[in-house]
Amino acid sequence: MAVRNILLVTASILGEHGQSRALAAHFKAQLEQRDDVQLTERDVVTLDLPHLDGEEMRSWMTDPAERDAHQHDLAARSDTLIEELLAHDLIVLAVPLYNLGIPSQLKAWFDRVLRAGKTFRYTENGPVGLVEGKRALILAARGGQYAGTALDTQTGHVNSLLGLMGIQDTDWIYAEGLNMGEALRDRAMGEARQAVTHYVTERL
Repeated sequence: MAVRNILLVTASILGEHGQSRALAAHFKAQLEQRDDVQLTERDVVTLDLPHLDGEEMRSWMTDPAERDAHQHDLAARSDTLIEELLAHDLIVLAVPLYNLGIPSQLKAWFDRVLRAGKTFRYTENGPVGLVEGKRALILAARGGQYAGTALDTQTGHVNSLLGLMGIQDTDWIYAEGLNMGEALRDRAMGEARQAVTHYVTERL
């Protein structure tokens, strides 16, 4: 699938000091050589999305013609983010590992783009994704070394969240052991940057 539009989602509470943000910056730098793609950036931390609650979910279930002004504003959070996601071919998630999970800000984003009737639907055989023709790249930055172990609950979780929408074509680039000494950190980030460069030159 040809990639023309890329959505880069960052989720580091450390801002420019985050290692996942550094990987995102390297990804952006590699795109500077390309004039055939368009990049949109979305920092879910600055979106300041609240935790999803029943009132907001009920706004989705209310016919648009019957929503009051407050319900319209609540539903617009999800509508806008879904429209943005659907407008892009490749979804790049720069994801730090916080307490063995994804940042709560990223979960709040997923809670708005994962919406029954919009990005997936329920059937007698279970949920079916409605988002077609998309790919995902996850840039995972971690203080410890977890990939392939029982403590890596993040990889399966993110794959399941994307898969629920129908995004099954996913690639992961890990930078691990970043808090386990300077030498290991530098090696891991160097290898991750090389993997990002290879992805941009060979997969896009």
